[in-house]
Amino acid sequence: MRLKELKSVLPEDLYKVLEDQGIVDMRPAQKKAVDSGVLEGSSLLVCTPTASGKTLIAELAAAKNIIEGTGKAVYIVPLKALAGEKFREFRKKYDSLFRIALSIGDIDSADSYLVDYDLIICTAEKFDSLIRHHAPWLKYVKTVIIDEVHLLNDPGRGPTLEILITILRQVLENVQLIALSATIGNPEELAGWLEAGLIVDRWRPVELKKAMYYNGEIEYHNIAEDDDKENRKILKKDKEKSR
Repeated sequence: MRLKELKSVLPEDLYKVLEDQGIVDMRPAQKKAVDSGVLEGSSLLVCTPTASGKTLIAELAAAKNIIEGTGKAVYIVPLKALAGEKFREFRKKYDSLFRIALSIGDIDSADSYLVDYDLIICTAEKFDSLIRHHAPWLKYVKTVIIDEVHLLNDPGRGPTLEILITILRQVLENVQLIALSATIGNPEELAGWLEAGLIVDRWRPVELKKAMYYNGEIEYHNIAEDDDKENRKILKKDKEKSR
């Protein structure tokens, strides 16, 4: 899919920013996400390798909703350092289109000043606190992005994230949830729990090779063939479910 194919469905300013970034072709997972309705408000669980374009899928949903006045967006990350990194990255890309805030501090505050911001980047613990303090601007949130969603399985952060997602779906009935991960062992089950469409793709920008060294010789294993087999299994499951 070419970026120009989305020109009619993306806000003009957003399309120009993407074009200025040198984006010409959409990656396989991004095309699947568009076909699955990410630009029409569909919730998605995106499971693809590192650097395959997961973040842009979330950005498209959030930016489109913000620019069109549908609602604010919240981007949840597991670590404060990652929150700061995303804040700098998004400011560089989208500062001309909407206001971006970083909220990782005091967990005993509703941060009412965030009502003036469009995209809010925070940790799960911070957003959990904002919900519990009944932040007045929460009712304006349309898009919630959960990065590294596989941390649901983490004994430390997992329970907070699970409770956060559960409360989110009760407090924000029409929220668009975009969950991202490169490592999920049970994507179908998790997508079902999230009530989200599932995007799985094995494409990666740099070829990954697997090899076994034994007795002075290296035997390479064809990962691409394994990925094709896995993709076929997933497609077969999707077809069976749709019947």
